[in-house]
Amino acid sequence: MKDVVALVTGASRGVGRGIALSLLAEGATVHVTGRTRSEAEASLGGKRAGSLEGLALEAAALPGRLVVHHCDHSNDAETERVAEEISAANRLDILVNNAWPGYENMVEDGDFTWPRPFWEQSVWRWDAMIGTALRAAFMMSRAVAPTMISTQRGLIVNISFWAAQFYDGNAIYGVAKAAADKMAADFAHELRPHKVAAVALYPGLVRTEAVMQNAEYFDLSNSESPRFIGHVIAGLWRDPALMSKSGRVLVAAELGREYDIADVDGYRPVPLGAADFVKS
Repeated sequence: MKDVVALVTGASRGVGRGIALSLLAEGATVHVTGRTRSEAEASLGGKRAGSLEGLALEAAALPGRLVVHHCDHSNDAETERVAEEISAANRLDILVNNAWPGYENMVEDGDFTWPRPFWEQSVWRWDAMIGTALRAAFMMSRAVAPTMISTQRGLIVNISFWAAQFYDGNAIYGVAKAAADKMAADFAHELRPHKVAAVALYPGLVRTEAVMQNAEYFDLSNSESPRFIGHVIAGLWRDPALMSKSGRVLVAAELGREYDIADVDGYRPVPLGAADFVKS
């Protein structure tokens, strides 16, 4: 993928960091955005580990080229600035809309507040998942679509999850993911004449920093590393039938089987399905 240019939003940690590292390992030029510049900054105020600085150090040994953009996606102007900087080169092949502040503060004052009913949820969660994450996906896609259209090829990936279709413990989460799926479907419809694809992509349970900090609440037996979905995105880009998948909800583990991609530890994640979320 040495001739491929990608942008991964929210890549200082978690799924975004894993996707960026996977695409770099495959030789791509990868632009990334993130709010946390350094590990020292990450350590302030109880923030989770992970920073743009740390990503750059890890990426140095990989064949691809990393381009870092400090960006707070709660600010539309910063999102648009990054898009303008990338579009100036008249090339962007893959956009991964991953920026997601919705997992911050899953434990508040010692209480795991994530699964509380919607009437007990703090409004900050709505603002984070809808006002920042979902809006950033729209704003970034809107800003870079003309560049993809000009080259008549591109792929927009909205990182989503089964919560879009089934209840998964948090109502706001479900609303955000359902909207991400619909966004991808409608983008795909409007982009199809220009040979640009858009999909919603579901990981399984990913061993992000936030998940591992709260590991006692999760069954990790079928979990995925943060890098797995990045290699799946690379496989999707190489798929000659990519446009036939445009507009669809895709499951990373299913694509992993289709493309014969294993996780970094050799494990082949089992795809989740409706039965994993619909309780009898």
